[in-house]
Amino acid sequence: MKKLMAANWKMYKLAGEAGDTAAALRAALDGKLPADREVLVIPPFTALGPTRQALDGAAGFALGAQNFYPSKQGAFTGEIAPDMLLDAGCRYALAGHSERRHILGEDDALVGRKVAFGLAAGLSMILCVGEKIEERQAGEVEAVVSRQLTAGLADVPADVSPDAVAIAYEPVWAIGTGLTAGPAEVDEAHAVVRARLVARFGPQIGAKIRILYGGSVKPGNAGEILGIDNVDGVLVGGASLEAGSFAAIVTA
Repeated sequence: MKKLMAANWKMYKLAGEAGDTAAALRAALDGKLPADREVLVIPPFTALGPTRQALDGAAGFALGAQNFYPSKQGAFTGEIAPDMLLDAGCRYALAGHSERRHILGEDDALVGRKVAFGLAAGLSMILCVGEKIEERQAGEVEAVVSRQLTAGLADVPADVSPDAVAIAYEPVWAIGTGLTAGPAEVDEAHAVVRARLVARFGPQIGAKIRILYGGSVKPGNAGEILGIDNVDGVLVGGASLEAGSFAAIVTA
């Protein structure tokens, strides 16, 4: 199982900036990418083309998208379809990122529709789950994460390839705040996720689905995070915007 090292550039970088950063990342990891690591770059839609060009032919790299609407095509102004992402070179897509849940109002049911539709279209899906600070303080981490997993994976086939789906646990209170869940907190949450995956898909598949940690991952803490049980990669925001910083995380 290769660790998935994902860079989520969110609503940052113009097309030229994205291409330059992707090229710099490729150069920084040339000959240095560990054999057990896969690098995923997830730029904004307008930068998919330049990012794809910069990464074209680079072994161990993949392109992803931050979002899509669960329909093949149609009158959905402002949205984009999975087939369009595949046509742009994407192999992966996110669903259920906390910013889409809590800023843009996406509920569990819509997130679940996206996961199932994206998989059926041929994308590998990363389902994001995680609790808000008040939910953690109320002792509701397991309940929240379990609810999001149940809804997000409701229509995923029981025989799904473990390479086609991943879970990103991202405590909402640690995203972009500089705060990071401690090793014990990460271990506990990822153990909950693993148990739910095994219960949903059985041990042959559930034990092989990658679980990523997201939430203020930096070069200085990436090694410790990656050493925790059931951490099979990271989903990085701010620290992925600069090639040298993200390269240091990838090789941690």
